[in-house]
Amino acid sequence: MVDPNIFRAYDIRGVFGKDINEEVATILGKVFGTYIGNKGEVLAGRDVRLSGETLCKAFSNGIMEAGCNVYDAGIIPTPVAYFGVVALKMDGGFQVTASHNPPEWNGFKIILNTGDTVSEGFGMEKIKDMTMKHEFKLAEKKGCLKRMDILPVYENFLLGRFRLERKVKVALDLSNGAGCNFIPKLLSKAGCEVIAINDVADGNFPGHLPEPTQETMQQLSQLVIGSKADFGVGLDGDADRAVFVDDLGRILPGDVALAVFVTNLNKKGKVVYDVSCSSFLKKIIEETGCEPIESRVGRAFMMRKVRETGALIGGEKSNHIYFSDVYGFDDAIFAICKMAEIISKSETKLSEIVDKFPKLPSTPIMSFDCPDEYKFRVVEELAKFFESKGFIINRIDGVKAISEDCWVLVRPSNTMPQIKITAEAKTEEKLKELVNITQEIIKKKIDEISGE
Repeated sequence: MVDPNIFRAYDIRGVFGKDINEEVATILGKVFGTYIGNKGEVLAGRDVRLSGETLCKAFSNGIMEAGCNVYDAGIIPTPVAYFGVVALKMDGGFQVTASHNPPEWNGFKIILNTGDTVSEGFGMEKIKDMTMKHEFKLAEKKGCLKRMDILPVYENFLLGRFRLERKVKVALDLSNGAGCNFIPKLLSKAGCEVIAINDVADGNFPGHLPEPTQETMQQLSQLVIGSKADFGVGLDGDADRAVFVDDLGRILPGDVALAVFVTNLNKKGKVVYDVSCSSFLKKIIEETGCEPIESRVGRAFMMRKVRETGALIGGEKSNHIYFSDVYGFDDAIFAICKMAEIISKSETKLSEIVDKFPKLPSTPIMSFDCPDEYKFRVVEELAKFFESKGFIINRIDGVKAISEDCWVLVRPSNTMPQIKITAEAKTEEKLKELVNITQEIIKKKIDEISGE
């Protein structure tokens, strides 16, 4: 039996040995091979998790039994897997990763030949249905397994798109993840001076959990200040998310980082931002002569919106940044190089650029544990409450309750048994009041539903 809860909004994820194992991976491989027509070339990559090699082999075997050839790229950052599928005109690909989740988790980001990932409304329902029913076709002739070194191809692509006008000092926290053996070398070749911590690839993530947060990035902030770096970057486990730190050691939310990129665009166009971003961002986008476009939170939805609208760039508050220059992908490595280029050409420090942006009291993205089977009901109860209080309800993603002087976004996590909260207000007092009442209602509703 396959646990249906592993099929999430934009990837497949679960705890290794409990929700996901070799048997499940093999079935998924057979299904994906069937889904793409029982033929073709598929790129395989993985992050550093200890279960990654086992699951990659199992998934690959399933794909080969379905008649497809597999090109194993080994441990690579997730953006490199996306790039490889499109740049090499593969018929599909997959990355074995649970991204920022704890080390006991693992899963699969399944990549179509367009670079889109299988996600909600874009193939996930079909893949889930085929898997649960064991609907797959095995080929008469099994596909073959080949090794592939995609990193030099990606490196050449990236280095041809940046030019630093002076040496930039970059501090990295690589989270012991998939970028350890590649990113520092690439940045050095690009003209950066690099200092790094947690830079040994280790699937146990000994430095800290593989998610860059306010807590885990304190060491990086101190390193930036102590080394007088131009900026710092914290990466997650599979290196698709870059959280920037300015030269004063301040951790920048993704909407602030996006504002830096937008104000340094060399042309006008559309900019996509997610529903959790600060209201100041829309104003900045418009002031630069660009057109703001709001989107759902999440990689699959954001990338699709960037591509559909022909946007120049897109970004999420969670620090995923999407670039038209790299097929619309969220690419932390590209983002670091782009930030280095901006700073190399600027006469002002990153902190001075950031301080020019208007500020409103807001929260980072906060998480509350909530079982998957409860979280959608809890969010719906929040909608009813805020609507009864006269808030305007935006349902583009979860529930965003908006009033004249504040807003709060409450949404079920797409990757974890959690509810996510983001809020903003005109005053600190109003923000505290809004967050407190939201937290109280969430806890109350979880207790009520669990007691039924």
